[in-house]
Amino acid sequence: MDGIDRLHDIMVRLRDPEKGCPWDRVQTLETLKPCVLEEAYELLAAMDNPGDRDNHVEELGDVLLQVMFQAVMAEQEGRFTFDDVANAVSDKLVRRHPHVFGDVDAKDPAAVLKNWERIKKMEHRKEKRHSALDGVPPTLPALLKAQRVQEKAGRNGFEVDDAKIESRTKEEEVGNMLFAACKLARRLKVDAESALAAATERFAAQFRKWEQKAKRRVKAAK
Repeated sequence: MDGIDRLHDIMVRLRDPEKGCPWDRVQTLETLKPCVLEEAYELLAAMDNPGDRDNHVEELGDVLLQVMFQAVMAEQEGRFTFDDVANAVSDKLVRRHPHVFGDVDAKDPAAVLKNWERIKKMEHRKEKRHSALDGVPPTLPALLKAQRVQEKAGRNGFEVDDAKIESRTKEEEVGNMLFAACKLARRLKVDAESALAAATERFAAQFRKWEQKAKRRVKAAK
């Protein structure tokens, strides 16, 4: 039995209405939302330290578990299966990579992204999306969402003019400054969310050093 089949069988057993785990069998899509978010952030932390193989494997497994968990729930409800999920993303990858699986020419990443967006537009016409921004998840963290919205708009030929951003309140002024910072990050090809996280960690490290020095001074004064 391969790994995917084993994971599927374990999840089915955990979700068994009579002999399954009391916790697993009462979970819903709503109760799993915090789990999905937490596991995603834990994987991000593991990705910052790829040398720790075991932790990276574990965190990837935890994210995969969330996918399998929801797939088994849907399977029990007769909506779809894990194979449906895997086949859907496989079909999407083939469809959106005509330069690999077809005869389309794309010699650099920019050409790939241009084709990707064109294909997505064709797909979304069937989904009745009214804007290129409809695909941006509303639940993204604000900084990441700002960068993704700018990327989507930029790929469709619309760029933000800094001079036209007006502020009527202090909150709007700060928001516009952060939005402009996202624009700079996008131009420099830097992930704004990761950059801010790294800056926060650098500040935290400085604070911890200051904190330790302050504690030593207090001890020395006693």
